[in-house]
Amino acid sequence: MSGPAAQPAREQVVLLDETGHAVGVADKAGVHHADTPLHLAFSCYVFDHDGRILLSRRALSKRTFPGLWTNSACGHPAPGEAFLDGVRRRVHQELGLELDDLRVLLPGFGYRAEMQGVVEHELCPVLVATTSTEPQLDPAEVEEVVWESWADFRAGVLDGSRDVSPWCRLQVEALPEDPLTAPGRPLDELPPAARPR
Repeated sequence: MSGPAAQPAREQVVLLDETGHAVGVADKAGVHHADTPLHLAFSCYVFDHDGRILLSRRALSKRTFPGLWTNSACGHPAPGEAFLDGVRRRVHQELGLELDDLRVLLPGFGYRAEMQGVVEHELCPVLVATTSTEPQLDPAEVEEVVWESWADFRAGVLDGSRDVSPWCRLQVEALPEDPLTAPGRPLDELPPAARPR
């Protein structure tokens, strides 16, 4: 006879000090509020083989920044999970994509932003990848997606005509003009909590 069905594990995030070292964990469901503690995250920009960027609109039900257009995927590596494994896992969960050529471009990116009294406060390395697969959306995370020319998207963000999440605007300003061909940064430049052990 089998026992009771296992309850799904609560999703947790890695809490950080100002130097990027892990100082604890917290349940994701309760970590975002008016005084959100610094925690580890990532942002990924996924391109197809024609050089188009996949942009996503955050689900309207999300607690933080609902309905905003942003980069392909954002998420939080789980405690004890290798950073790149966490990126692949979350991108697959949110978008159904398999990633190729996953590289870190902005290893030390961090930001704090607020919307409707809820704060995001993250050390959020920025990555780029390519994919040959078509998106399969998790509606709890993503409202809709669109493939778009990177040059057009970047120009709109930089001139202020394209409305995107605050972190996406900062990231596009910091990314190379052509992130798809930019060399990746070494993983030892990631925040200490995200570096390979």
